[in-house]
Amino acid sequence: MIRSTKKIVLGTVQMGLDYGINNETGKIDFESSCQILSKAFKLGIDTLDTAEAYGNAHQVIGDFHKLNPNSIFNIITKVPHGKIHDFESKVYDYLKELNVDFLEVLMFHSFDSYLSSKESISVLNNLKKQGIINHIGVSVYTNEQIEALLLDNNITVVQMPFNLLDNVSVRGEVMIAMKKHGKIIHTRSSFLQGLFFKENYDDNTIAQQLTSELNSIKKIVKAQNTNISNLALSYCLNEVLIDQVLIGVDSEEQLIDNLKAINYKIGDDVIVEINSLKVKKLDLLNPSLWK
Repeated sequence: MIRSTKKIVLGTVQMGLDYGINNETGKIDFESSCQILSKAFKLGIDTLDTAEAYGNAHQVIGDFHKLNPNSIFNIITKVPHGKIHDFESKVYDYLKELNVDFLEVLMFHSFDSYLSSKESISVLNNLKKQGIINHIGVSVYTNEQIEALLLDNNITVVQMPFNLLDNVSVRGEVMIAMKKHGKIIHTRSSFLQGLFFKENYDDNTIAQQLTSELNSIKKIVKAQNTNISNLALSYCLNEVLIDQVLIGVDSEEQLIDNLKAINYKIGDDVIVEINSLKVKKLDLLNPSLWK
């Protein structure tokens, strides 16, 4: 399978907020954000994932676009939780903040926000007809939420978790169903918000409860003589049902390092081994429930 950076979406939450359990550097400063964005664009990544809720990430992207008019990204952004009263104004505000002519995907940040704003989807469809947005999407956590979206033809993009533990054994059937209904699948949490990189589990209750599974992953990494980044990202990129994979980075160096996974060939036997990892308590895989 030929892989390309086009399958990767760069997340920008770290550019607007102090985010991630394994992030020791905090929010990325503007200069470093611009370095990451410039390098990403040069390496062929053409899409960013952001949200109104990500601090000043919109402004960072918009300022980057003003400074680099030949490096304009496609943008996926999310409307915040809760009911939105004027979608059209909000979308135009986003275009101005991001300094773009259209949005690739306007996404509901949660299934609940989708439910509370269903009557406004006609407004979004009108914006689609005008070329202001290309797709309407929903960010989900559970298979039940995904199943509830299958028959809504207004929703063309579904963003869901997928990783070494939240794997095909959990998501395989719903991914097949989504493809049958013509959905575009975006995945996030490739590194489970940095949990896979933790060396010491003592200070993290989630890692402690997943010790057996995390140690199994480390054994696979060691047996394959590779690293967590290669294994975790390659596993996601290898899945043909997934259209795009979202990753977040803290630095330009980390971006370059993560992209090495594009050339890392994961074996079929390793994929079978990963798919055999089954977490009994699925809530542990949902960062929105982490305390």
